[in-house]
Formats: sequence, structure tokens, C-alpha cells
Amino acid sequence: MGELTGRPAARRRGRPVSEPPEDGPTAQDAEPDPESVARAIVLRRLTGAPQSRAQLADALARRDVPEGVASRVLDRFTAVGLIDDQEYARILVRSRHTERGLSRRALGVELRRKGIDDEIAAVALEDVDDADEERAARDLVQRRLRSTAGLETAVRIRRTYGALGRRGYASGLVARLVREELAREGADVDPEGADDGRG
Repeated sequence: MGELTGRPAARRRGRPVSEPPEDGPTAQDAEPDPESVARAIVLRRLTGAPQSRAQLADALARRDVPEGVASRVLDRFTAVGLIDDQEYARILVRSRHTERGLSRRALGVELRRKGIDDEIAAVALEDVDDADEERAARDLVQRRLRSTAGLETAVRIRRTYGALGRRGYASGLVARLVREELAREGADVDPEGADDGRG
């Protein structure tokens, strides 16, 4: 009985005496400083994939990192070249255009959504010219028409328009490419149907 009363409260509750308390001033002192937290968040996210400064700032805000601290950390990472919105924008444009066949219009929308400044976006979008865009659009038209072979022409046209429209291609370009590819197949094409995508 006497032994029990002589033990510290932490020992009586089954927790080792050396373990830090769960609350109180000592527990607060154990918290990492906001700048260390911010650096760890940014490093972890950049290790996963390149990101824009705006995306990283949003991530820090969601973790309640004070704005001034976030700004200092992001400035430091930018100064040493670990954050580079211009390079990030170029990589995104190249990969999305090559892998997904996105048009410049769709790429511009995605860059804005990632927080890329309009001037930086405009420079990155120069990497895709009219010829690149037409080649990508033609490839998409050919693939969509191949995948719908056997269906009615009107249905094929409509589905092709939908696929390219979602990637931001202008209807005039799509109509011309659809007409050309269907003519190459020897299919009967209704010019009005190919122009409006309704078939």
C-alpha cells in the first residue's frame, strides 16, 4: 500500500515516468517549429512529383502553416531551384500533350488550375505549335474511328467529336479531320453531320 502511494501518478496509470506528458507546457515545447514542418511538407511533396509554387502553398495552408513561414520556405526552395514554375509548366505541357493529346486550350486551362501565372503558361505553350496540335488531333481521330468501326457513321462522328472536344480541340479542326479520315476509309460522309458532330 505504501509503495503504491509513493509512485508518481504516471507510473500508477501504467505509463513509464520518462514518457513526455500528453498535455501541458512540456508537451507544447516538444512540438516541431512551423518552419521545420513546412520544409518537411514541401520536400515530401516534391519527392513524389514536381509541383508548382501555388500547389505547394495550398498544401502548406491546409496544414495550417502560417503564411509568412510558408512564404519564407517557398522562397528558399525557389532560390535553390527546387521550385521552378517555368520548368514545371514546360514538363506538364510536353507530357499532357504527348501522352493525353491535350490541345493548347486544354493545356492552358490545366496550367491555370495548377496555379501557373499566365505569362509563364504562354511561354510553355509555345512548345506546341499548330502542326503539333493537328498531328495529335489526327491521331486521336484515327484511334477513335478505329475503336468505333462497325457502328453507324453518325455514331462514330458523334463519339469522335466528344473525345476531341473534351481535350479542347476546335470543332472546325475536328470536322476537317473526321471528313478526311472517313473519306480515307471510303465511308459515306454527310458534310453537315461531320461539321456539327451530330451526324
